[in-house]
Amino acid sequence: MPVATCVLHILSNLTRGARPYGLIENVATHREFRNRGFGTALLDHALECAWEENCYKVMLLSGRSEQNVFRLYEKAGFVRGVKEGLVAYPPE
Repeated sequence: MPVATCVLHILSNLTRGARPYGLIENVATHREFRNRGFGTALLDHALECAWEENCYKVMLLSGRSEQNVFRLYEKAGFVRGVKEGLVAYPPE
């Protein structure tokens, strides 16, 4: 059983010298395994993968609002308030 997971997308790009960028979504740690460092280790690994692919940045989108979630992201090196995320959904 996986205890933590996320999705890292590596996206092609035509700016920044055609270097790709990363997007992380769907970060989740099984409730019984939270606060043991698994989420931090997972995000560290995802970032290492992105840097190995020569990404010039990695963005993370979250639908959560709990401060402990953002502490995890900040501990992994993400900075709040640099960009603003927007989401569009298909019409019903």
